[in-house]
Amino acid sequence: MSDVRQDVVDLLQRYTIEAQRLAHDFAGRQGLHFTDLQALIAVMHAERLDTPLTPGRLGETLGLSSGATTAVIDRLERDGHLRRTRESADRRVVHLRYGAPGMEVAKAFFGPLGARSQVVMDEFSPGEMETVRRFMGGMLEALTEHHRELRAGDAEAGR
Repeated sequence: MSDVRQDVVDLLQRYTIEAQRLAHDFAGRQGLHFTDLQALIAVMHAERLDTPLTPGRLGETLGLSSGATTAVIDRLERDGHLRRTRESADRRVVHLRYGAPGMEVAKAFFGPLGARSQVVMDEFSPGEMETVRRFMGGMLEALTEHHRELRAGDAEAGR
C-alpha cells in the first residue's frame, strides 16, 4: 500500500474515532443513549432525502428489535427530539420527524463544527469535492457490505 493510501486509511480511522467521541459527548450532554443519537441521525438523513422513516425502517437501520425501537422512539419523543406524524392516506402508517426542540439543540452544539467543515470544503474545487464524494461513497459501501456479510455469518452461526 502506498504511503498516501495508508495515510488516508489512518485519517479515516482517526476521523471515525474523533467523530464518535464528539457524538458521545453530545449524547451525554443531552442525556441520550448513543443509540438514541444514532436514531436521530438516521431520521435526519431520511428527512434530508425526503424519505421519512417509519418505526420499522428505523429498527432495521439500527438493527434493533421492535420493542427496543419503540423504547428509543418513546424516549426521543418525550424529550422533544423526535415526533411521530401520520402523513399517509393510510392512517396506520407512522413517520418519524426530527422535533424542532431537538433540532435547535443539535444546531447549537454542531453549528460551529458545520462552520469549520465549510471552511475546509471551501478549499476544494467542485471537481475535487466530487472526487471526495465518490471516494467516501465507495468507502461507505465497502464498510457497509463488510458489516452485512459479518451479520449474515453471525446469523448462520446462530449468534
